[in-house]
Amino acid sequence: MQHFNTLSAYLEYLELPPPEHPMISVFSSMNGGFLPCPKESSPPITNDCYSISFKKIVSGNLTYGRTKYDFTNGALFFIAPRQVLQWDKSVVFEQRGFSINFHKDFLKGTELSQLIKKFGFFSYSVNEALHLSPKEEKQIEAIVESIDVEYHNNQDEFSKDIIISHLSTLLKYANRFYQRQFVNRKEISNDLLEKFNNQLEWYFESGQLQENGIPSIEQIADQLSVSQRYLSDTLKKETGKTSTEHLQLFLIDEAKNILMDPHKTVSEVAFELGFEYPPYFSRLFKKKEGISPTQYRDKHRMN
Repeated sequence: MQHFNTLSAYLEYLELPPPEHPMISVFSSMNGGFLPCPKESSPPITNDCYSISFKKIVSGNLTYGRTKYDFTNGALFFIAPRQVLQWDKSVVFEQRGFSINFHKDFLKGTELSQLIKKFGFFSYSVNEALHLSPKEEKQIEAIVESIDVEYHNNQDEFSKDIIISHLSTLLKYANRFYQRQFVNRKEISNDLLEKFNNQLEWYFESGQLQENGIPSIEQIADQLSVSQRYLSDTLKKETGKTSTEHLQLFLIDEAKNILMDPHKTVSEVAFELGFEYPPYFSRLFKKKEGISPTQYRDKHRMN
């Protein structure tokens, strides 16, 4: 897989104009005109840059994470360094909007270098892009216009700080809008929770727990065609519990059923649920239920 260490090399590969600054480039159609077109297709590639872009699809569906999504209303995309990118000729983007690319080293020595790691949407897949309302779109455009103006000014000692400040504001607004999107898409959230539970039930009933152990959240997310971070954020927003907590609750519920079998030891219950170490199972059970597996069994025997 080809990797690009510098912003200039990455833009050259995309067949886009070279950056006016070695660490950041800004393409915008806010003041009229069109965005430059990147090359039509590419095999999987990676680079050391962050990308923030707003585009609309004119024709075709964008396939990412094995799911097709129609972005005719426009969507804001966030891509982090080292994420794998790939596209083909089937998707035609409207050449209006903006695209900001900056090397990860551009943030060195700034507060944003640490803050940016807290924005989960940089680890989301493109099918989890941010869909902006017209009002939100105008707010983002105003910030990007300020970045664009500063980018094209003569560089001085204040330029970087000003651009970093605008980028920070843009990301904070995006974070706010993502939270709104999570709230407004409850139907999708509920559907995701149902699929999550169905996947766990299949995994348990097919004997995968005993054979392969407890699945990782990454494995479950992959089966649901979403990213691990998006899965956890969505479930947390909808239910107040992360994907890991939902997995643990599922295992505890299954444990309660199996513990009713008087012929099985606690260790056998733990192994049946995919726990490699029975003491860890006992600690988790007590943490969630307030009593040990043995105490739970004894209690319900008496009842």
